[in-house]
Amino acid sequence: MPVYNADKFLRKSIASVLQQTHRALELIAVDDCSSDRSWALIEEYAVGDDRVRAIRLDTNGGVAAARNVGMAAANGSHVAFLDSDDWWDPHKLELQLKQMIQSGVRVSYTTYDRVTESGALLSRVRPPASVSFKDMLKSNRIAHSTGMYHRSLGYTPFQAVGHEDYVFWLEMVRRAGVAIRVGDAEPLAWYMVRSGSVSANKWMAARWQWRIYRNSVKLDWFTSSMMMMHYVWNAVHKRR
Repeated sequence: MPVYNADKFLRKSIASVLQQTHRALELIAVDDCSSDRSWALIEEYAVGDDRVRAIRLDTNGGVAAARNVGMAAANGSHVAFLDSDDWWDPHKLELQLKQMIQSGVRVSYTTYDRVTESGALLSRVRPPASVSFKDMLKSNRIAHSTGMYHRSLGYTPFQAVGHEDYVFWLEMVRRAGVAIRVGDAEPLAWYMVRSGSVSANKWMAARWQWRIYRNSVKLDWFTSSMMMMHYVWNAVHKRR
């Protein structure tokens, strides 16, 4: 969990991890030099629950750097991510681990709700039952706070680029071959869309998507254009 000036939402996010029915977990909270009470809250939870590991960066490095520090510190066989303003259903990890172990699949994700800061529902996103690397090129089907991967896939750092979570999951699905949705229509995570956030800025998101095709994945201009058409179409339809 990367944390930066999130004291307004942090308690709910941390509580949703510690209340998981799957108890054998570690929460690695990486504070990226917050100037609010975020670090004090993380320390408070670390004192009260030995499953919480508190890490504070010496300098502000951004969300990619914080996630990389957290991954490097992880001990478990599986890694899941939760942003500090999102939260999980209490059964998320239990259901996700069970289905991944039974199927042998090494990347999974879930249905989720997009909500406002007040908790009002914006839309429910139910991604496909499974996705391949080619599917992921057409649209990011893995909301970051729903994703989980097995560490046998190896380490790949988050890059300090727009849509760094998408670039990360593209690579993980490429390595795994396939990713699956855990659960069905009911959400197992809630993703907060803040006013003025990148998620709300469609033009910026589209520009970053194009750069990913051309610079990160190294697609030619024609293939990038075709994938971009899929991206725009899916962006319009997947949140209805």
